[in-house]
Amino acid sequence: MKIGFIGLGNMATAMIGGMLSKGMVEPADLIGSARTRETVERVGKEYKITTVLDNARVAEEADILFLAVKPVFMGEVIDGIRTAVRETTVVVSIAAGWDLAGLSAAFGRPELKLVRCMPNTPAMVLEGCTGVCLGEKVTGEEGERVMGLLNAFGRASIVPERLMDVVVGVSGSSPAYVFLFIEAMADAAVAGGMPRKQAYEFAAQSVLGSARMVLETGMHPGQLKDMVCSPGGTTIEAVKVLEEKGFRGTVMDAVEACVKKSENMTKR
Repeated sequence: MKIGFIGLGNMATAMIGGMLSKGMVEPADLIGSARTRETVERVGKEYKITTVLDNARVAEEADILFLAVKPVFMGEVIDGIRTAVRETTVVVSIAAGWDLAGLSAAFGRPELKLVRCMPNTPAMVLEGCTGVCLGEKVTGEEGERVMGLLNAFGRASIVPERLMDVVVGVSGSSPAYVFLFIEAMADAAVAGGMPRKQAYEFAAQSVLGSARMVLETGMHPGQLKDMVCSPGGTTIEAVKVLEEKGFRGTVMDAVEACVKKSENMTKR
């Protein structure tokens, strides 16, 4: 099985690295293309995979083809590979703003097997979260194969397409919210006298550990919060301030704004 990537940016190389590190594919199973020779040579050398400047060649050879280009370039890329993609190839788009209907219309080939997904940047450290929508032409076996590849760099879950814009708000864009939160906590620690490097480590590790508690214990986040909040203690005092400042409402408003922006961008 040959896995192709059109686009070799940060997200694509994170996905490639995850697949290789989990032993799901060998370097010989991968082929990728990029716009510049510098990128092609760098990625080929780092991952020992075949890299070329020709998108059509990648499209012709791939059994599963990942379109890992920026949304603004998607139409141009599809124009260049429309006739090169084989009918049996599963085409997986990671571009925001392109739904299955938009991809199908751009290809002008209703027989194609299409998958729409939205990974996020923690894929770079194999902790990504990916929402996946399978097109109607994709068989159960093909879907399992794609999901196996996507789970190589984190967690992947199938969602109905009507929720893909919500996926953008709650996972696709949310690492930026979390980074902002970590930075703010670290700034407060620095104001209290802690060296900045150490402040980032304390804040980031606390977020990492808290996230793992949610995922691994299966407990409600409210229960986990209550475990930290001792009566009359320091934590409940901090929680009180966050509630007074509208912390939850602000986060919800931010996610909702992101979802609406994604809805407005999506080509239907």
